[in-house]
Amino acid sequence: MNDITRAASHHILMSELERNKKMSEEYITLKWGTLKSWNITSEEGRALLKRYGELGCSISAMGQKDTPEQKEIICKLIDIVPSRPYLDWDGKYVTKAKAKKYVMEYDASRS
Repeated sequence: MNDITRAASHHILMSELERNKKMSEEYITLKWGTLKSWNITSEEGRALLKRYGELGCSISAMGQKDTPEQKEIICKLIDIVPSRPYLDWDGKYVTKAKAKKYVMEYDASRS
């Protein structure tokens, strides 16, 4: 194995370890202006997710049309999860304020 291959392998391994570490922590990933994936373990967060589901949800983020109450729930979830939200479409972590703006204004930006 040459130095370039060894460095690339090390980088991939470290990226996977970091990703796995993050996956065990609470997180929110947003796409299409709604929840794409999450790991939320707090009682408050689980209660919010339960209510979100009771209001109705699609099997895919692309097909989800959040109600105003669901958007508020997502914003509350963003606030209680300790890590910064991840915007899947943009491939980056953003501030909580930017994530909440993204959620609240998403449908308007599509019109």
